[in-house]
Amino acid sequence: MSKKWWIPLCLILFTLSGCLYPEERKMQNSIPYQDQIVLVQKAVENFQKDTGVLPIRTKEADTDVYQKYLIDFNKLVPRYIQEPPGNAFEKGGTFQYVLIDVETKPTVKLADLVLTDHVQDVQVALNIYMAKHEYPPFKKIEAQGRYTLDYKKLGFKEDPKVTSPFTGKELPLMVNSDAKIFIDYRKDLKSAISSYSDELEKYEDIRHLLAEHSFFVPVYSVPYTIENNKPVFLIK
Repeated sequence: MSKKWWIPLCLILFTLSGCLYPEERKMQNSIPYQDQIVLVQKAVENFQKDTGVLPIRTKEADTDVYQKYLIDFNKLVPRYIQEPPGNAFEKGGTFQYVLIDVETKPTVKLADLVLTDHVQDVQVALNIYMAKHEYPPFKKIEAQGRYTLDYKKLGFKEDPKVTSPFTGKELPLMVNSDAKIFIDYRKDLKSAISSYSDELEKYEDIRHLLAEHSFFVPVYSVPYTIENNKPVFLIK
């Protein structure tokens, strides 16, 4: 091939690869690779063995347990892990790496930031509404401090939903008595109760059934228990 054609061809290929790479990377960064979780788990265990503490960021005391213990990769890189996984938020991915069972057996799980984006969008709409009105536009009382909303009054044409990382089902959003939006995981928990009925007595709050048997944690959730073999809100 003539050199005068080789250079332009290289430039074209470089340009095309540059255009394709962001989409390819975006797709890769949204996949919960098991080997990445295993790698981070090993790094966390080695860090704790050497230091006696966990590599986590400090969060407010009232933060929900499934979003409270965020892994701090600054404490792990480069000694315990070369870099954060490609699907981690710190690398432009769609997951935050978190720990559960920190007192007994610290275990690495994923918080899906796509869910976070959807919840925050609705929370912003609710906050704007409440700046003009004293109370949220409540629609139905599901339990004490657990309400559905009239989303049309918030400007939504349809009731917003999120896709569950556990089952792929569409889950509704609700609001608590503090005007905080949360995801209602009862559909997922109904499936979990059927699949893991022998484990129900282990937990007062049955959300752990979801976290223990998947890569994920139930972000923006509230406690649930079981009554008549069905998931119900656990009100304390």
